This record gives sequence, C-alpha cells and structure tokens, in this order.
Amino acid sequence: MKGFRFAGIRAGIKKKDEKDLGLIYCDSPAVAAALFTRNKVVAAPVILGKEKIRMGLCQAVLVNSGNANCFTGERGVEDAKTCSKMVSKSLNISDDHVLVSSTGVIGAYLPMEKFEFGVTEIVQHLSENHIDDFSDAILTTDTCRKIVIENGSIKNKQFSVIGIAKGSGMIRPDMATMLAFIITDVKILYEDLKASLIDVNEKTFNRITVDGDTSTNDTLLTLANGSSDAFVNDSESKIIFQNVLEKVCMQLSKMIVRDGEGATKLVQITVKGAQTKEDAFKASEAIAHSNLVKTAIYGEDPNWGRITAAAGRSGAYVVTEKMDLFFDDQPLVLKGNWLGPDAEKKIARLMKKNEIFITLDLNLGQETDSFWFCDFSENYVKINAEYRS
Repeated sequence: MKGFRFAGIRAGIKKKDEKDLGLIYCDSPAVAAALFTRNKVVAAPVILGKEKIRMGLCQAVLVNSGNANCFTGERGVEDAKTCSKMVSKSLNISDDHVLVSSTGVIGAYLPMEKFEFGVTEIVQHLSENHIDDFSDAILTTDTCRKIVIENGSIKNKQFSVIGIAKGSGMIRPDMATMLAFIITDVKILYEDLKASLIDVNEKTFNRITVDGDTSTNDTLLTLANGSSDAFVNDSESKIIFQNVLEKVCMQLSKMIVRDGEGATKLVQITVKGAQTKEDAFKASEAIAHSNLVKTAIYGEDPNWGRITAAAGRSGAYVVTEKMDLFFDDQPLVLKGNWLGPDAEKKIARLMKKNEIFITLDLNLGQETDSFWFCDFSENYVKINAEYRS
C-alpha cells in the first residue's frame, strides 16, 4: 500500500531464534484511532498509547514480542517512552506520533539494550514488501501469520484495507484482540474512523474467544494515510468503508480462533429467538466460554446437555420446553426434547469437520447474537504449562 512501510527483525528479546521486533512506518502522519483492553491490569504501552492516541495522529508503531512490559510500574512506562523516543529520533519524526506495543510474558522489564540495537537496525529494513517480516515479529504462541487484504471502491475511487494481527491464547477480547493493526489508504476524519472502528470491533473481535482470558495488552489500532483518492465523507461512503473494514476484521478474528492454542476446531454458536439483545449475547457468550462445551467438541461428542445448561446459567431468559438445538441444519433437540440416538449419530459425524455451526433457538423473541470459539485439547494445557520455561 502506498505510503506504508514495514520491517521485522530479531533483536534478541525472545529466548528463541525468532523475529521479535516489528515496525510500521507511514511516510506522513496518518489519522489514527485505537481501542485498548478493559482489563484493570494494563501494560505500560497501553498506558502510554491511551495518552498519545488522543491526538488522532500516528506515523510509526514499534511492536515487540517476548515481553509484555506489564506489571513493571513506573520503570515500565519510562522504558516504553524511551523506546518511542528511539524510534522518533531514528526516523526524524515527532515523538507524539510514535506508538509502542508489546506482547509476551508479564512481569519482566524490557531488555533495553536489545531495543537500543534493535531500533537502530530495524529502520534500515523498512520496505513496502516486508509486511511478512513485521507479521512474524509480533507472534508469540501463534502458529501462523495473520494478514488480510481487502479492496473497495468509493465513487469509482479504489481503496485498500490491510489487517495484521497476532493472537492464539489469552483471548477473550473485551475491546479487541491481543494485537491488531489495520492500515488503509482512504481519506477519513478521525471521528468517522473511530466510530467505524468501535462498531466493527463489537461485531468481530468482541465476538470471539479462545480461553476466556482478557489480555493486559489488547490493542486494536487503525491508521488511515489518505494516499488514495477515496474519500469517506458521507453516509454512503461510510457504509462502504465500514463494510470492507468489517470484512478484514472478521477474517482476522476467525484466524485467531482457528489458531487458538491447541485448537482443532473452529465453532460458531448462534443464539436466536431471544427476547432481548442482552439475552442473546449472554447465552451465546456463556456457551462459547464453557469449558465443558469446548472439551465435548474436541471429543466430537454432541453433548447437547452442556450447551443448553450453559444457556440456562447465563442469566438470559430461557424456557426449556421451547428450546431447539441444531448442528448445521441437523436438529438434535426440538421444543426441549432430545431427538434420540439416531439424530445424535448424525451430529457426531458432522462434528468430525474442522468448522462447526451450532444454533440454539430459544423461540421467545426476535433477537440474535453469535460467537466464534474453538475447542479445548490437551495441547492447550501443555502450551500454557510450559509458556514461561
């Protein structure tokens, strides 16, 4: 994309021989909007980012993996500020327009000597073609890159949206995901970019879960540099842009869940027929977060009792005798009655697929909501038991 450059290098922050320092650079300050974790324990880069993003402009983003710079007190904030100043000095840009982001182990101070070398080195690698290097540098327990590119047109003027994310575990976004960076070449006002980001985030990143944990470092950042002729300046253009943004964020969201630590299956739970929107949200969220549901799916066991029980304890208004439960289009429960072993055998065969769609119809109203989640396997426990070793 015109006007954006990327880099990713190994600075020695991680113990493993992997890239661990990434940089996004825009040739001029871009309109910027961000959302951050709602966790009360927040990392130093989030504290700093909340302050800087109020200006609505950003020209460079430095991201490290291998160290979260969280629970590091005043020293952690000062280290984050120092990293920002290193970037601004190396690129000869305003420090006000530099954001930093971190992901990794909580409680360790940043190895600042690694950053002194790394920042000096990484600016030499900036290129329009190094987006893969940047993506690799921000990963932790991820098993793959997460990059999505979509295009759109506003009044016959072409524009692009590119999304880059990392996330595999500690995923219960309470605003966004672990780390996600969205860049676009549209011309757009800060207020419109922020409004679109909030709305899209609620439909995508806030509707996924891997393990029910909200990170201390969650950051969703969008940069718009206006290098195309596409201008988001009326209701029609706002809808067009937001639809493309949502398409990018939804694909990234599903990639994160599919790459969940130890995951073998991607699942969508849809709760329909709820009396209120809140009820639809509560029931779908409770099912998606249920460890018993997630382990049953891993075992390819159509344990419908776990699904309906999760809805029942969610706080949503439900009536057992009205519930219908489907896997894909195959019914397993109708009006609160199990359809028997033959229906269960059909569902068990469906559950061998890598992607499963479950629908719980409460038959009480018109409201619907859904979550994407994954199963729990033995590997999730193994990965997290060994995370700091």
